Amino acid sequence: MQTAVIRFLQYLRVEKNASELTIKSYREDFEALLEYLVELNNGQMPTPTGVSTLDLRGYQRALQEADYAKSTIARRLTSLRSLFRFCTRDDELKLKENPAKALKNPRANRPLPFFLSSRELAKLLATPPLKDAFGLRDRAILETMYSSGVRVAELVGMNQSDLIPDEGVVRVRGKGNKQRFAPIGSYAEKALTKWLKVRDSMLWEKRQTPGPNTPLFLNKYGNRLTTRSVGRMLEKHLKVAGLDNRTSPHTLRHSFASHLLERGADIRSIQELLGHKSIVTTQIYTHASAGTLRTIYEKAHPRAR
Repeated sequence: MQTAVIRFLQYLRVEKNASELTIKSYREDFEALLEYLVELNNGQMPTPTGVSTLDLRGYQRALQEADYAKSTIARRLTSLRSLFRFCTRDDELKLKENPAKALKNPRANRPLPFFLSSRELAKLLATPPLKDAFGLRDRAILETMYSSGVRVAELVGMNQSDLIPDEGVVRVRGKGNKQRFAPIGSYAEKALTKWLKVRDSMLWEKRQTPGPNTPLFLNKYGNRLTTRSVGRMLEKHLKVAGLDNRTSPHTLRHSFASHLLERGADIRSIQELLGHKSIVTTQIYTHASAGTLRTIYEKAHPRAR
């Protein structure tokens, strides 16, 4: 089983171009499984052919008895199915049937996403000071995230060439290295223009030449920002603005989708803008109030009035 896990993680990295964060999550899931299987087999590590559906059902029950969240159990079962499906396709592992195929995910109650109101967003966006370089940078980051709905990992991965101001869009590299174009509004464009002037001056001072592959957002050392750096930056401005500390970089993405829906955008368009593969993922945002839905109905239906 250890060999199977190593080969599968290598497959994810090389063939599927999975991110290091995705690979880390899979690895942690498999470590818990292997620990259970070794204990089940009296200290011996089984081969893939030595693992039965009954064994995996026992593992699922152990997770439930340990009071893991339904979402965590569902993710781990998905990992198992992927691993054993890979084993059936690998000639060296010689697994004829997938023992995890019959496992059913627990039904999880998906919580509504936390998001900020338009007024709260306006307060947050106005918080970074415009008198220093990193205030300009922070304002540009927050405006871009809320304007485009990009994930924080997508934001920090952007280069100069990904900004296409003439068309009012940014190129986004999403999960699985899939590309899409996200529109940005006038507020974000203005904030980016001010920041990039300062960024280029910083680079010239460090004797670096701005170019197409220059990161859109830099730290004080002139290097690409990390997702954690963006998180810390947001925490700082949240305290100043006095907003809910549950707010994370992903909250701006939730707010982007929620505000679009409230103002009449259709769910399919929001799916495209967010880069969701499945409409099911996007449907979590269909929590608009009855009043909002009534307004949309009256605008759209020919015999509403």
